[in-house]
Amino acid sequence: MLKILAFAVAAAVSTVSTGALASAKCVAHPKAEWMKEADARAKIEAQGYVIKKFKVDGNCYEIYGTTKEGKKAEIYFDTKSLEIVKSEIEK
Repeated sequence: MLKILAFAVAAAVSTVSTGALASAKCVAHPKAEWMKEADARAKIEAQGYVIKKFKVDGNCYEIYGTTKEGKKAEIYFDTKSLEIVKSEIEK
């Protein structure tokens, strides 16, 4: 019985979403200094990205979408400067 429980725990731990492990470390700016979400979306889209999902992840703005070349992208932006902190782009 103990072996079955140990296996179940190991299986559960191995299925934890990698998305939670992949988050970026953005600078914690005061919320009053954050670029407004609508303005951030507009600037990101002006760079050629198509945003499928836009969200706040900790102290970052995060998008899921595609590049202007049509490649899948997950990108974390600084909430104040909109600089890219981390990106994962399909090759």
